[in-house]
Amino acid sequence: MPLEIERRPDGSCHADEYRSSRRSFRWADAERELTSSSGLNIADVAVERHAHGPLAAKVALRWRGKRGDARDLTYAELATEMHRFGNALRSLGVGAGDVVLALCPRIPELFAAALGTFAIQAVFSPLFSAFGPDPIATRVSAAAGKVLVTTASLYARKVAPIRDRMPTLAHVIVIDDGAPMPDGVLAWQTVVGGASSELAIAATKPDTLALLHFTSGTTGRPKGAMHVHRAVIAHYATARCVLDLRPDDIFWCTADPGWVTGTSYGLIAPLVHGVTSLVDEADFAAERWYELLERERVTVWYTAPTAIRMLMKAGTEVAARHDLSSVRVAASVGEPLNPEAVVWGNQLLGKPFLDNWWQTETGGIMIANVPTMPVRPGSMGKPLPGIEAAIVDVTDGKVTELAAGAIGQLALRPGWPSMFRGYLHDPERYAKCFAGGWYLSGDLAKRDTDGYYWFVGRGDDVIKSAAHLIGPFEVESALLEHPAVAEAAVIGIPHPVAGEVVKAFVALKPGFIAGAALHDELIAHARKKLGPAVAPRELAFAAELPRTRSGKLMRRLLRARELGLPEGDTSTLEGAA
Repeated sequence: MPLEIERRPDGSCHADEYRSSRRSFRWADAERELTSSSGLNIADVAVERHAHGPLAAKVALRWRGKRGDARDLTYAELATEMHRFGNALRSLGVGAGDVVLALCPRIPELFAAALGTFAIQAVFSPLFSAFGPDPIATRVSAAAGKVLVTTASLYARKVAPIRDRMPTLAHVIVIDDGAPMPDGVLAWQTVVGGASSELAIAATKPDTLALLHFTSGTTGRPKGAMHVHRAVIAHYATARCVLDLRPDDIFWCTADPGWVTGTSYGLIAPLVHGVTSLVDEADFAAERWYELLERERVTVWYTAPTAIRMLMKAGTEVAARHDLSSVRVAASVGEPLNPEAVVWGNQLLGKPFLDNWWQTETGGIMIANVPTMPVRPGSMGKPLPGIEAAIVDVTDGKVTELAAGAIGQLALRPGWPSMFRGYLHDPERYAKCFAGGWYLSGDLAKRDTDGYYWFVGRGDDVIKSAAHLIGPFEVESALLEHPAVAEAAVIGIPHPVAGEVVKAFVALKPGFIAGAALHDELIAHARKKLGPAVAPRELAFAAELPRTRSGKLMRRLLRARELGLPEGDTSTLEGAA
């Protein structure tokens, strides 16, 4: 049973190999490869088994700090830190099923905390370090969190003011980051550094709860998506198939640890494969990123469309100063990647960026462009082996599969290992995600006659204008082809005749000035590309567009502000604190 799509001798893959791989793939075969005496405990599969074998002295984490400091951790050293954290938790009375939350930047202690939590069968829940006090309190309380791991500076600014609002929080473990150590907390160096380095990994059942990821809803409180230890099978198989991870790779996933990608593919998947992960603490800066890619000889790079567009915005001169030839695979995740960004990868790296689709709820990549298959710029790719997808219509609870070319809801057959097992304290909401034997993603898409899937938009983002169903991604992609446009977002606004018409919000590249002439030029450009029925009727310039920390455009926030509606949950908004 191959864990990757079959290749021809030249490394390529075509329709026959793709179909053959789909027929032969079995999740059970992948599960047998990873199962040990600890069952499928993620800590064992990702670290423990490597720490006592040939990979013990291999660098697992290559950490680069924002102030220029650096630290490498081998698999054996990471196992020691994992053991100490697990023992520290047990000394504090934390046991199976208790929730441990982390509010940390990308630092080695975050990895040790996650793995040590898995090791004793407790549940790990990462939070964005950019969260402000209110979203922190909301999530800790919803999870009935028992322990929070954070840094001294984050604690002082964000946790101390709301500590009394989190009655279940018995302990806060604070990492020294140079800020004064506050009162009423446990110092990492004392409680973890002084713990035993010997720990027996708790044996888990595959469906033992491991992860709690909070994902923002359109309105109301954030949803807590629950994932189990068996998810590691999907992390393992998809990282090989989509990211083509190989033993000697240097892998860089730029995702924030508070986002599901930062856990599934920034933490778990590369460790399971025994590769070296680059972990960069600093925020995005084009020059720094190019320097890291060159100096660290990164071979597999997994980043976000927003970052790619920011690199494009920085221009080619910065990139030209660096040798990026080590990059073998470059992939994108978080929101659809516009066609021009896919093609730009050829200019930057000599290969396209590979887009893929998945959600917090799916836990792992479901549909992807893979290195062995032809890329169709703008497409999400094809369903991976082990994944059955369809475009469906849902009317009165009845699900009907649609033919190629039709726009409908993207649906998946349940049963893949990383599928979420519920929303915390909200079984009714979870039940509504399923109908007619399908998981309903809430995303609208279409499938072409060759089986490639194309994103149209979130169900609540799609614009209904006269007889047209307009996907915002298509309009935004057309606007982004104009040389003046750095970012674009479109929404539907009420119209007395058409029902809705398209309004665009545009952020410009440096050197371009907003004004009536450019406004009319952009409208004309879109009309030429899309036709008058689909192109924006209105356009506004903006210094920046609202995005989540994971890079997703918050179109519903633009709509709420435009129409004077409630903004809903904005806790994941980039820059919110």
